Amino acid sequence: MSQNGDSIISVRGLKNAFGEQVVHEGLDLDVRKGEILGVVGGSGTGKSVLMRSIIGLQTPLAGDVTVFGQSMVGRDETEAKNIRRRWGVLFQGGALFSTLTVAENVQVPIREFYPRIDNQLLDEIATYKIAMSGLAPEAAMKYPSELSGGMKKRAGIARALALDPELLFLDEPTAGLDPIGAAAFDQLVKELQKNLDLTVFLITHDLDTLYAICDRVAVLADKKVIAVGTIPELLALDHEWIQEYFRGPRGRAAQATETAEVSA
Repeated sequence: MSQNGDSIISVRGLKNAFGEQVVHEGLDLDVRKGEILGVVGGSGTGKSVLMRSIIGLQTPLAGDVTVFGQSMVGRDETEAKNIRRRWGVLFQGGALFSTLTVAENVQVPIREFYPRIDNQLLDEIATYKIAMSGLAPEAAMKYPSELSGGMKKRAGIARALALDPELLFLDEPTAGLDPIGAAAFDQLVKELQKNLDLTVFLITHDLDTLYAICDRVAVLADKKVIAVGTIPELLALDHEWIQEYFRGPRGRAAQATETAEVSA
Protein backbone atom coordinates (compact mmCIF):
# COMPACT_ATOMS: atom_id res chain seq x y z
CA MET A 1 0.00 0.00 0.00
CA SER A 2 1.65 3.21 -1.14
CA GLN A 3 1.99 6.33 0.93
CA ASN A 4 -0.73 8.79 -0.01
CA GLY A 5 0.17 12.47 0.07
CA ASP A 6 -3.27 13.54 1.26
CA SER A 7 -3.49 10.95 4.05
CA ILE A 8 -4.70 12.16 7.44
CA ILE A 9 -3.87 8.78 9.01
CA SER A 10 -1.07 6.47 7.91
CA VAL A 11 -0.44 3.11 9.57
CA ARG A 12 2.64 1.08 8.65
CA GLY A 13 3.72 -2.39 9.78
CA LEU A 14 1.41 -2.41 12.81
CA LYS A 15 1.64 -5.35 15.18
CA ASN A 16 -0.67 -5.86 18.15
CA ALA A 17 -0.81 -8.90 20.38
CA PHE A 18 -2.32 -9.93 23.70
CA GLY A 19 -0.06 -12.58 25.16
CA GLU A 20 0.48 -15.15 22.46
CA GLN A 21 -2.61 -14.05 20.53
CA VAL A 22 -1.45 -11.90 17.61
CA VAL A 23 -4.24 -9.59 16.44
CA HIS A 24 -2.38 -7.53 13.82
CA GLU A 25 0.82 -8.39 11.96
CA GLY A 26 2.25 -6.01 9.35
CA LEU A 27 -0.96 -4.00 9.03
CA ASP A 28 -0.87 -0.99 6.65
CA LEU A 29 -3.63 1.57 6.12
CA ASP A 30 -4.10 5.11 4.78
CA VAL A 31 -7.10 7.30 5.53
CA ARG A 32 -7.53 10.14 3.08
CA LYS A 33 -8.44 13.68 4.01
CA GLY A 34 -12.16 14.38 3.74
CA GLU A 35 -13.33 10.80 3.29
CA ILE A 36 -15.59 8.54 5.32
CA LEU A 37 -13.66 5.30 5.60
CA GLY A 38 -15.60 2.28 6.78
CA VAL A 39 -13.64 -0.45 8.57
CA VAL A 40 -15.08 -3.98 8.51
CA GLY A 41 -13.91 -7.43 9.49
CA GLY A 42 -15.01 -10.59 11.20
CA SER A 43 -15.18 -11.02 14.95
CA GLY A 44 -11.72 -10.94 16.51
CA THR A 45 -10.00 -9.17 13.61
CA GLY A 46 -9.15 -6.22 15.84
CA LYS A 47 -11.19 -3.36 14.41
CA SER A 48 -11.48 -1.56 17.75
CA VAL A 49 -7.86 -2.45 18.60
CA LEU A 50 -6.80 -0.72 15.39
CA MET A 51 -8.73 2.40 16.33
CA ARG A 52 -7.28 2.34 19.85
CA SER A 53 -3.79 2.05 18.38
CA ILE A 54 -4.36 5.11 16.24
CA ILE A 55 -5.71 7.27 19.05
CA GLY A 56 -3.05 6.16 21.52
CA LEU A 57 -5.04 3.92 23.88
CA GLN A 58 -3.19 0.82 22.68
CA THR A 59 0.61 0.70 22.35
CA PRO A 60 1.57 -1.50 19.39
CA LEU A 61 4.41 -3.99 19.62
CA ALA A 62 5.78 -2.81 16.28
CA GLY A 63 5.04 -0.42 13.46
CA ASP A 64 4.20 3.26 13.25
CA VAL A 65 1.06 5.38 13.26
CA THR A 66 1.08 8.93 11.93
CA VAL A 67 -1.84 11.33 12.26
CA PHE A 68 -1.72 14.76 10.61
CA GLY A 69 1.80 13.85 9.54
CA GLN A 70 2.96 13.34 13.13
CA SER A 71 4.12 9.98 14.49
CA MET A 72 2.01 8.96 17.50
CA VAL A 73 4.03 5.96 18.72
CA GLY A 74 6.27 6.84 21.67
CA ARG A 75 5.46 10.52 21.39
CA ASP A 76 5.93 12.94 24.28
CA GLU A 77 2.63 13.21 26.17
CA THR A 78 2.38 17.00 25.82
CA GLU A 79 2.95 16.81 22.08
CA ALA A 80 0.51 13.92 21.75
CA LYS A 81 -2.13 15.90 23.63
CA ASN A 82 -1.80 18.78 21.17
CA ILE A 83 -2.52 16.36 18.33
CA ARG A 84 -5.40 14.63 20.14
CA ARG A 85 -7.27 17.90 20.48
CA ARG A 86 -7.71 17.80 16.69
CA TRP A 87 -9.89 14.67 16.75
CA GLY A 88 -13.07 13.47 18.43
CA VAL A 89 -14.11 9.94 19.37
CA LEU A 90 -17.46 8.21 19.72
CA PHE A 91 -16.93 4.92 21.54
CA GLN A 92 -19.34 2.01 21.44
CA GLY A 93 -22.52 2.78 23.35
CA GLY A 94 -21.58 6.45 23.71
CA ALA A 95 -19.36 5.88 26.80
CA LEU A 96 -20.93 8.83 28.58
CA PHE A 97 -20.09 9.62 32.21
CA SER A 98 -23.17 8.40 34.10
CA THR A 99 -22.94 11.00 36.89
CA LEU A 100 -22.81 13.96 34.48
CA THR A 101 -25.60 15.52 32.45
CA VAL A 102 -25.37 15.58 28.66
CA ALA A 103 -24.17 19.20 28.78
CA GLU A 104 -21.55 18.35 31.39
CA ASN A 105 -20.39 15.39 29.30
CA VAL A 106 -19.91 17.67 26.31
CA GLN A 107 -17.92 20.08 28.46
CA VAL A 108 -15.44 17.43 29.69
CA PRO A 109 -12.96 17.68 26.78
CA ILE A 110 -13.24 21.46 26.74
CA ARG A 111 -12.37 21.64 30.43
CA GLU A 112 -9.43 19.31 29.85
CA PHE A 113 -7.85 21.41 27.12
CA TYR A 114 -9.08 24.87 28.20
CA PRO A 115 -9.31 24.75 32.01
CA ARG A 116 -9.71 28.52 32.40
CA ILE A 117 -12.74 28.90 30.15
CA ASP A 118 -15.70 30.52 31.95
CA ASN A 119 -18.90 28.63 32.71
CA GLN A 120 -21.15 30.80 30.55
CA LEU A 121 -19.10 30.09 27.44
CA LEU A 122 -18.96 26.40 28.37
CA ASP A 123 -22.74 26.31 28.52
CA GLU A 124 -23.05 28.10 25.19
CA ILE A 125 -20.66 25.69 23.47
CA ALA A 126 -22.43 22.66 24.93
CA THR A 127 -25.81 23.99 23.80
CA TYR A 128 -24.49 24.48 20.27
CA LYS A 129 -22.89 21.04 20.05
CA ILE A 130 -26.03 19.36 21.40
CA ALA A 131 -28.08 21.11 18.72
CA MET A 132 -25.60 19.97 16.06
CA SER A 133 -26.12 16.37 17.16
CA GLY A 134 -29.86 16.60 16.57
CA LEU A 135 -30.89 16.43 20.21
CA ALA A 136 -33.61 18.66 21.62
CA PRO A 137 -32.41 21.50 23.90
CA GLU A 138 -33.98 19.89 26.98
CA ALA A 139 -31.66 16.90 26.56
CA ALA A 140 -28.81 19.03 27.89
CA MET A 141 -29.91 18.58 31.50
CA LYS A 142 -30.68 14.87 31.27
CA TYR A 143 -28.43 12.13 32.63
CA PRO A 144 -27.39 9.15 30.46
CA SER A 145 -29.80 6.87 32.34
CA GLU A 146 -32.65 9.07 31.11
CA LEU A 147 -31.68 8.74 27.44
CA SER A 148 -32.66 6.22 24.80
CA GLY A 149 -29.93 4.34 22.94
CA GLY A 150 -30.14 6.68 19.97
CA MET A 151 -30.01 9.75 22.20
CA LYS A 152 -26.89 8.41 23.94
CA LYS A 153 -25.18 8.05 20.55
CA ARG A 154 -26.09 11.62 19.63
CA ALA A 155 -24.87 12.89 23.00
CA GLY A 156 -21.63 11.03 22.34
CA ILE A 157 -21.36 12.74 18.96
CA ALA A 158 -21.94 16.13 20.62
CA ARG A 159 -19.05 15.43 23.00
CA ALA A 160 -16.85 14.21 20.14
CA LEU A 161 -17.45 17.53 18.36
CA ALA A 162 -16.73 19.65 21.44
CA LEU A 163 -13.27 20.81 20.30
CA ASP A 164 -14.20 21.40 16.62
CA PRO A 165 -12.20 18.39 15.41
CA GLU A 166 -10.89 17.75 11.92
CA LEU A 167 -11.04 13.98 12.38
CA LEU A 168 -13.83 11.86 13.83
CA PHE A 169 -13.53 8.26 15.07
CA LEU A 170 -16.78 6.29 15.31
CA ASP A 171 -16.85 2.78 16.77
CA GLU A 172 -20.00 0.86 15.78
CA PRO A 173 -22.15 4.01 15.88
CA THR A 174 -25.40 2.34 14.76
CA ALA A 175 -25.08 -0.84 16.85
CA GLY A 176 -28.27 -1.44 18.82
CA LEU A 177 -30.35 1.06 16.87
CA ASP A 178 -33.48 0.14 14.96
CA PRO A 179 -33.31 0.56 11.15
CA ILE A 180 -35.00 3.98 11.20
CA GLY A 181 -32.74 5.26 13.98
CA ALA A 182 -29.66 3.84 12.27
CA ALA A 183 -30.56 5.49 8.96
CA ALA A 184 -31.10 8.82 10.72
CA PHE A 185 -27.74 8.52 12.45
CA ASP A 186 -26.03 7.72 9.15
CA GLN A 187 -27.56 10.85 7.67
CA LEU A 188 -26.35 12.91 10.63
CA VAL A 189 -22.79 11.64 10.16
CA LYS A 190 -22.90 12.42 6.45
CA GLU A 191 -24.20 15.95 7.05
CA LEU A 192 -21.60 16.63 9.74
CA GLN A 193 -18.82 15.33 7.51
CA LYS A 194 -19.92 17.58 4.66
CA ASN A 195 -20.69 20.71 6.67
CA LEU A 196 -17.62 20.53 8.93
CA ASP A 197 -15.20 19.13 6.33
CA LEU A 198 -14.47 16.14 8.56
CA THR A 199 -12.46 13.03 7.90
CA VAL A 200 -14.29 10.03 9.42
CA PHE A 201 -12.84 6.67 10.53
CA LEU A 202 -15.90 4.49 11.02
CA ILE A 203 -15.90 0.94 12.39
CA THR A 204 -19.12 -0.84 11.54
CA HIS A 205 -20.73 -4.16 10.70
CA ASP A 206 -23.80 -2.37 9.30
CA LEU A 207 -23.97 -2.94 5.55
CA ASP A 208 -26.57 -0.21 5.16
CA THR A 209 -24.10 2.27 6.65
CA LEU A 210 -21.35 1.15 4.27
CA TYR A 211 -23.56 1.60 1.23
CA ALA A 212 -25.16 4.84 2.42
CA ILE A 213 -22.27 7.00 3.54
CA CYS A 214 -18.82 5.40 3.17
CA ASP A 215 -16.51 6.59 0.39
CA ARG A 216 -14.20 3.60 0.79
CA VAL A 217 -14.13 0.45 2.91
CA ALA A 218 -11.11 -1.22 4.52
CA VAL A 219 -11.38 -4.96 5.13
CA LEU A 220 -9.53 -6.57 8.06
CA ALA A 221 -8.69 -10.25 7.77
CA ASP A 222 -5.65 -12.47 8.25
CA LYS A 223 -4.25 -9.99 10.84
CA LYS A 224 -3.99 -7.10 8.36
CA VAL A 225 -5.93 -4.90 5.96
CA ILE A 226 -6.39 -7.17 2.96
CA ALA A 227 -8.21 -4.64 0.75
CA VAL A 228 -9.31 -1.01 0.63
CA GLY A 229 -11.63 0.45 -1.96
CA THR A 230 -15.15 1.35 -2.97
CA ILE A 231 -17.74 -1.37 -2.59
CA PRO A 232 -17.78 -2.09 -6.36
CA GLU A 233 -13.98 -2.43 -6.23
CA LEU A 234 -14.22 -4.84 -3.30
CA LEU A 235 -16.95 -6.87 -5.01
CA ALA A 236 -14.56 -7.44 -7.91
CA LEU A 237 -12.05 -9.19 -5.64
CA ASP A 238 -11.85 -12.95 -5.39
CA HIS A 239 -11.75 -13.31 -1.61
CA GLU A 240 -14.08 -15.68 0.21
CA TRP A 241 -14.84 -13.47 3.23
CA ILE A 242 -15.39 -10.33 1.12
CA GLN A 243 -17.73 -12.16 -1.25
CA GLU A 244 -19.65 -13.77 1.60
CA TYR A 245 -19.94 -10.47 3.47
CA PHE A 246 -21.07 -8.27 0.60
CA ARG A 247 -22.97 -10.85 -1.48
CA GLY A 248 -24.71 -12.68 1.35
CA PRO A 249 -28.43 -12.09 2.06
CA ARG A 250 -27.80 -8.93 4.09
CA GLY A 251 -25.36 -7.60 1.53
CA ARG A 252 -27.80 -8.15 -1.31
CA ALA A 253 -30.55 -6.39 0.64
CA ALA A 254 -28.33 -3.38 1.35
CA GLN A 255 -27.25 -3.21 -2.28
CA ALA A 256 -30.86 -3.38 -3.46
CA THR A 257 -31.83 -0.55 -1.10
CA GLU A 258 -28.97 1.61 -2.31
CA THR A 259 -29.88 0.95 -5.96
CA ALA A 260 -33.50 1.85 -5.32
CA GLU A 261 -32.55 5.12 -3.60
CA VAL A 262 -30.21 6.11 -6.43
CA SER A 263 -32.83 5.44 -9.12
CA ALA A 264 -35.63 7.15 -7.19
